[in-house]
Amino acid sequence: MRRGFLLALEGVDGSGKSTQARLLAVSLLQQGREVVLTQEPGSGPLGQKLRRYLQGADRHLAPEEELDLFLADRREHVEQVIRPALAAGQIVITDRYYYSSVAYQGALGLDPTWILEENEAFAPRPDLVFLLVLPVAQALARLQRPRQLSEFPLYLEEVAAIYHNLQGSHIQRVDASASPQALHAKLLARTLEALGEFGEERQG
Repeated sequence: MRRGFLLALEGVDGSGKSTQARLLAVSLLQQGREVVLTQEPGSGPLGQKLRRYLQGADRHLAPEEELDLFLADRREHVEQVIRPALAAGQIVITDRYYYSSVAYQGALGLDPTWILEENEAFAPRPDLVFLLVLPVAQALARLQRPRQLSEFPLYLEEVAAIYHNLQGSHIQRVDASASPQALHAKLLARTLEALGEFGEERQG
């Protein structure tokens, strides 16, 4: 059976990841492709615990403890959602993945390279990553809800700096300042191109 395709959307809060993930999923489904749309933190008990924590009054956990929670949630996400979908030959679109831990926990002082290694020891590497690039002030202005603990400007500037330093031919940086529909058109075109190349590699 053919292996599926894993696509991750990354970027600071407010850059448009969730919107673009949904739009991509809808467009690919309309083309008759099998798509699984997912997100991190996940929907299980660990993911819900993380969401409550990030929405809480203070960030009381040590960076290592935060990372441990994210790693545990991601292991569950990988085993219950991502690997089964890839094994079934589906396209998996995830709104955040392990690069978020690299950037967000890295901005708390942990070594980004070490975080990346810890994640890639168990999590499949994405075939394509869209890193949505938007100035922090502009991204925060888009948020139509109270800011979470991870959404303060100086902290997000550190997060953005780590995202900026990520390397890999599968990571595509995209200016996220365009309208949602214009950005979607660009991401869809790049996704279809990548899927075409992916199919050719499998047949080669």
